[in-house]
Amino acid sequence: MADETPRPAALRRFVPLGILVLAGALFMVLGGHRYLTPAALAENREWLGAMVAQAGAKAALAFILAYAGLVALSVPGSALFTIASGFLFGRWLGTAYALTGATLGATVVFLAARAGLAGLAARAGPWVRRFEAGFRRNGLNYLLVLRLVPIFPFWLINLVAGVVGLRLWVFALGTFVGMIPGSFIYASLGSGLGTLADEGRPPDLASLSRPSILLPILGLAALALVPVAYKRWRVGQEAS
Repeated sequence: MADETPRPAALRRFVPLGILVLAGALFMVLGGHRYLTPAALAENREWLGAMVAQAGAKAALAFILAYAGLVALSVPGSALFTIASGFLFGRWLGTAYALTGATLGATVVFLAARAGLAGLAARAGPWVRRFEAGFRRNGLNYLLVLRLVPIFPFWLINLVAGVVGLRLWVFALGTFVGMIPGSFIYASLGSGLGTLADEGRPPDLASLSRPSILLPILGLAALALVPVAYKRWRVGQEAS
């Protein structure tokens, strides 16, 4: 009888994370991912633009909550949402809204993982223990590197940070700051595409030469090279 008392409490720890997993699976099964495509964004451009113009601050809040929900469910599509933020709200506001939504969603996953999986790092394998060692040395700097150099999936970092028991303020600050470069580049691309749409011009080869389109594309190329450069730097550090 003594062993039966703590079990319900232990099981309750996994409820928040279980809800997120089930909700994410349900979203995919019901076909919600079909709306997270560039084609769907283009098809609904006028309607979305009208909603933003009409609703104002409410539209911004709705976007932030939708973005947070997408990230909390760990559903692919955050890059498209960030492009849409620039497309709908402009470069600067779009970046701010995307960062806020992504940080909120990531924090939900982090808290759910910390509630259900905290203290299990030793059982998860040596690769999780390597993460734990990095977080213990300097949690904020280590998380900033993981966010700035996207070697590992975004959702995986959210889970592992919760498993190793990282502090909430460290996670939130490191996530927000670490995503600024990528969010700004994607939002800038969306803003440039929005300008083309306002002018009634479909994207073509000529439009690629415009700074509002070309510079974000070059920025995306630079982001794609960052993990490669980081891995080479690590190899050089280990060799020396």
